[in-house]
Amino acid sequence: MLSRNVIDTLLGNVSAGIVAVIVVVSVLIAVAIAVGVTIFFIRRSYAQKVGNAKVAADKIVEDGKSEAKALRKEALQEAKEEQRRMRNEFERESKERRGEIQKAEERVLQRDELLTKKETLLDKKMDSSDEYKKSLEEKEKLIDKQQEDLKESHNRILSELERVAGMSTEQAKAQLIEELLVTVRKDAGVMAKEIENTAKEEAEKKAKNIIGAAIQKCAADHAAEVTVSIVTLPNDEMKGRLIGRVGRNIRALENATGIDLIIDDTPDIVTLSGFDPMRREIAKQTIERLVSDGRIHPARIEETVEKVRRELDVQIKETGENAAFDANVHGVHPELLKILGKLKFRTSYGQNVLNHSLEVSYLAGVIAAELGADVKVAKRAGLLHDIGKAVDHEVEGTHIQIGVDLAKKYKENRAVIHAIEAHHNDVQPETLEAVIVQAADSISGARPGARRESLENYVKRLEKLEGLANSFAGVEQSYAIQAGREIRVIVKPEQVDDGSTIFLAKEIAEKVEAELEYPGQIKISVIRETRSVDYAK
Repeated sequence: MLSRNVIDTLLGNVSAGIVAVIVVVSVLIAVAIAVGVTIFFIRRSYAQKVGNAKVAADKIVEDGKSEAKALRKEALQEAKEEQRRMRNEFERESKERRGEIQKAEERVLQRDELLTKKETLLDKKMDSSDEYKKSLEEKEKLIDKQQEDLKESHNRILSELERVAGMSTEQAKAQLIEELLVTVRKDAGVMAKEIENTAKEEAEKKAKNIIGAAIQKCAADHAAEVTVSIVTLPNDEMKGRLIGRVGRNIRALENATGIDLIIDDTPDIVTLSGFDPMRREIAKQTIERLVSDGRIHPARIEETVEKVRRELDVQIKETGENAAFDANVHGVHPELLKILGKLKFRTSYGQNVLNHSLEVSYLAGVIAAELGADVKVAKRAGLLHDIGKAVDHEVEGTHIQIGVDLAKKYKENRAVIHAIEAHHNDVQPETLEAVIVQAADSISGARPGARRESLENYVKRLEKLEGLANSFAGVEQSYAIQAGREIRVIVKPEQVDDGSTIFLAKEIAEKVEAELEYPGQIKISVIRETRSVDYAK
């Protein structure tokens, strides 16, 4: 049996467990009640929000319906106003058109009335014309009768005159005409001789005055071009640097420019010899820049030559523009101005062609002003008359035909084209301006010191020599140097090997001997150069 203490202890433990259980149950009940209350309030809040949203939605719908009604009412009002406006406009236009139609109908009625009146008047005139026609027929019959009477009288008088004179009417006419012709011819011959002599004297006097005035106003003074240029060096040491080690620099310069460099004992001077002024200018500027820069070697030489060529192209264009400005000739095509600038480096019988063209333009303008011709056409044609010489070494044909083709290509005036074509009488001049350009060209070329004929033949011979060498396969470029006593031929290394250069030089020499005439002998130098380039990285 359990003791009382043990039972009390157990009862105490049981009571404590029951109390704990009661506390836990109470807590759970309280939590459940709290959760339920929370859910209730949440649902109530949600229901209230839903209700508020429905009220707001209903209000929005009502507002939308009210606004839609207002817009519809406004649209209907605008439609009614537009309809009223269109109706008023239609009625106005209809009224105007009805008025125009009514006016047209009135004009038609007036024309009908006028035509009716004209028809009535025409009928009356026709009746009166019939009566007038009858009276005319009677008068014509009377006139015919009188003419027959006159003819009979004339025939009787002629017969009596022929009987008295002893010759027919035709013989008398022939005799009178012959006597009259003899007299007229005699008087006309004397008068024509007097007129011719007077005209010659006046024309010669006036022509001298015009040409004298033109030359006096155009006081151009330029001598014939030469075939050498001089480059001044700072010291004689620079000559050695231009020649380079074993002559590599001077060879590179001559090969790149086609100009012969003459370095002799003359202190501080290098002479450039060549017939092409453009090549000489390129060589001159190249040497001046190399001397100024101080770096002289083959690669630098080639780089400088290319740079000078590019800059010279710009200078050529500027030269053409300046020439046109100086001659007061405007509106020339830019490409034609560029070609005109090339004339600075062309010579004709030793005379600079650009200076000659400017001089011809001045002279033609003065003469045209004196004679009352078109000064603008005369000056323009004078400036462009030798334009073909700028490219005659590049294009087949005479400089006249090339010039005409260029002028046509760049839309020049027909009168200018004709003056270019006629300035050497390839065609007969048909305008006064063409004759003036002919005269101005002759004056410019014939004045003392203007030309030196031997240079033109010299240039043509060198051009033929270079053209002959360029005609061979594998030739890249050729340069006639030393006044034509030597021609240097540069070949393409990928097409001509070292062994073939000997045969090429011999073939060129044989063709030169067969086709050209020249004093002394010509040295043919064939140059083949292969370059290998690499870069250190």
